[in-house]
Amino acid sequence: MQMRILFFVISVCFLSIQIAQAQDDTTSHIPPDKLGEAFPLKSGKIPPAKTEASSPKLVSANNGLYFKFNESGTQYLKMNIWLQSWVRAIENNPGTAVNGQPQNWSSDAGIRRMRIQLYGQTSKRFLLMMQVGMNNQSFATGGGTGTGANGAGKKAPFFIHDAYSQFTIFDESAKSSSAAGNNSLYIGTGLHSWNGVSRLTNASTISLLTADAPVFNWPTVEVSDQFTRQFGVFAKGNIDRLNYRVSINKPFMTSGKPTIGGPAVDNNRGNSMSYNGYFDYQFLDGEETPNAFFAGSYYGKKKVFNVGAGFLHAPKGTMTQPSKNVYLSHAITTLGADIFFDTPVGSSSKEMSFTLYSVWYNYNFGPDYLRTTGVMNPGTADTSYTGLKALEGFGNSRILMGTGNIWYTQTAFTLPKFSDKLRIQPYIAYSYKNLKALNQPGNYYNAGANFLFDGNHVKLSLEYGSRPLYTTTDRKIFKRAGEFLASIQFWL
Repeated sequence: MQMRILFFVISVCFLSIQIAQAQDDTTSHIPPDKLGEAFPLKSGKIPPAKTEASSPKLVSANNGLYFKFNESGTQYLKMNIWLQSWVRAIENNPGTAVNGQPQNWSSDAGIRRMRIQLYGQTSKRFLLMMQVGMNNQSFATGGGTGTGANGAGKKAPFFIHDAYSQFTIFDESAKSSSAAGNNSLYIGTGLHSWNGVSRLTNASTISLLTADAPVFNWPTVEVSDQFTRQFGVFAKGNIDRLNYRVSINKPFMTSGKPTIGGPAVDNNRGNSMSYNGYFDYQFLDGEETPNAFFAGSYYGKKKVFNVGAGFLHAPKGTMTQPSKNVYLSHAITTLGADIFFDTPVGSSSKEMSFTLYSVWYNYNFGPDYLRTTGVMNPGTADTSYTGLKALEGFGNSRILMGTGNIWYTQTAFTLPKFSDKLRIQPYIAYSYKNLKALNQPGNYYNAGANFLFDGNHVKLSLEYGSRPLYTTTDRKIFKRAGEFLASIQFWL
């Protein structure tokens, strides 16, 4: 079934481009050398392919595989393939068992992400985007049909992430080589990730500044969305230096059961649409966004300073039960404001760069809403444990988000060039969570370094993270726990 899905995706893209070969042959609304802008690595344009329109040509694109179907490049298929593998040592929360064995520390290995991204253009007006892949498979989690008595975690589901079409209303970018200062408008529909709230809510996971995203940057992740995607209609583009994206979506159904007098839970029985928007002003170099994903760093290839703000509003997204058989619906409203600064530093021969990103979130999911998560969590509850337990639960689970405020900042510096084969980029990240369901704010720390062997085509990230743990009684911090992570990334 998985191979059939992949074959179908590739066939649809290829067939769409072949049918369109007789269409308009004018300048593409997305220049071929900009196709990989969300994955910044190397400068240079795609070399021209000396071929007839009827003879598809595979061209080296630096930022992926580029199939050109006519001389001007208005008909093409772009492909990116990537894999992020993890190796970890985890300090487990109190009362954790791994495969039935109590463990204070555990080690594991797994696949955080594996993706195949395809998008193609049949003419200067139409674009088709599809992405398939899998996520979060370890020896214990993420399994599909192979999970069961003979071993957990096997045969992870391979599913569609993005599947949408896009139409160009107008685009003035062909008149200028600058991304900023042009006006454009695109509309699209399907299963998409043109999200609101913040830049980090629209992050490219292939060019993250840290080893992984903090996850709370996606407010409805895997609750009322499909791995941050929802079905809907979006519009995006530029008004001079203002970049915008807005969407109206239909959230996936949620049906959590609230307890009497308990906190809000995910239940969108109101059957309403959700509304999203993100707007950022580009003061310096402009950014091309042919797909929905923003880069975490340009490694000194651009000088970018953006200030942005966004929102997500889903009426009747959660529910409480204040008294027996009396149910109240609550809106989910998330606001975000952020800055992004990425610039080369010093002599160009040293290829140093500095990156800073900072975002503030105001989350309102309803009264005392609280969500926990443990990415690729290997642990289960130790039923024999009688000591003090964490509110977060077992394994590497942590308080993710809830009604309240979160401030997140990350910064990095690319060290002076000392080798043609390796670059080093140390970074730190900090999260401050002040949530109404807790009686004490939480501080979360991450520090590490990216080792770039071929831009971020081949990247090793080494990171240590520290998280607070809360008691189940007074909901205050009683200890901290750590996690060592090595993330290995390969992409074409």
